[in-house]
Amino acid sequence: MKTRDKIVLASLELFNEHGERSITTNHIAAHLGISPGNLYYHFRNKEDIIRSIFTQYEEHLESGFQPYRDGPVTVELLVGYFDAMFYTMWQFRFMYANLADILSRDELLKARYLKAQEQVLTRCAHVLEQLCADGFLTIEKDKVRDLADTIKMIVASWIGYQLTQSSIASITKGNLYEGLLRVLLIFRGYATPSSLETFNRLESHYLSLARAA
Repeated sequence: MKTRDKIVLASLELFNEHGERSITTNHIAAHLGISPGNLYYHFRNKEDIIRSIFTQYEEHLESGFQPYRDGPVTVELLVGYFDAMFYTMWQFRFMYANLADILSRDELLKARYLKAQEQVLTRCAHVLEQLCADGFLTIEKDKVRDLADTIKMIVASWIGYQLTQSSIASITKGNLYEGLLRVLLIFRGYATPSSLETFNRLESHYLSLARAA
């Protein structure tokens, strides 16, 4: 692995474990056993590293939330979407935990974030439209985008909500599975009679993962 990639990987690990605000470039260099000068050869500052991590975030959003193509709605299909949601929240949890502060320090990153979120919103709305067309959900046409935005809002704010509304000091996988179950709760409210069994199976699946985490 190239040194630049090692720096990005180590930074993501340290940010997630200790929080982005408490980690400096010196911490990252020491963790990797390289000199600060070597790190600065690849990145100008911590914000530059965060931008590189954000590129990974953008790539995952692009690949994980595409509308499905020419196939039936199955439990496996929906698990794919929910697993992608979980992975995003877990892999980039430092960002969700301190999002407002991170974006306030970097206007370029904020512009990228807003663009990425608008694209996610559009793709999520398309998925909901497909699920309605396939008889899986019943949503008023003019409410589809609002519902997609509500789901996106829960995902974006869940980690911050958990950290401020409970006594936990750090996020666990179990906390994130609880967030997925809240999203499932919303989906159930729009489920058709024929799709309720699928949502029951999804709920059981994620409840077992939450308990095992």
